[in-house]
Amino acid sequence: MANAKPRVKVPKSASAGDIITIKTLISHKMESGQRKDKEGNVIPRSIINKFECSFNGQPVFSCDIDPAVSANPYLEFTAKVTEAGTFTFKWTDDDGSIYEQSKDIALK
Repeated sequence: MANAKPRVKVPKSASAGDIITIKTLISHKMESGQRKDKEGNVIPRSIINKFECSFNGQPVFSCDIDPAVSANPYLEFTAKVTEAGTFTFKWTDDDGSIYEQSKDIALK
């Protein structure tokens, strides 16, 4: 899907040991493959099926996403910050497309 747009909210800084909240949203139609168009043809499945987050190359959070998830999937989770670094976010689409975004965080 060419129009998928990821958005991520990560604090700009945190103290070592802080637990921060990370919010992600990606604009995507998330078509389940169970609906039909006006002519009665099945609309092909097209969903974001996997989400992954890493911090400085180490996995932080990941999940598989199923067709029951609504359009524009929103995910919120926490992570413990022990050092300054970069969070990398990756969404994988059914068609093999991968959408990535990175956010840096500094120590206070």
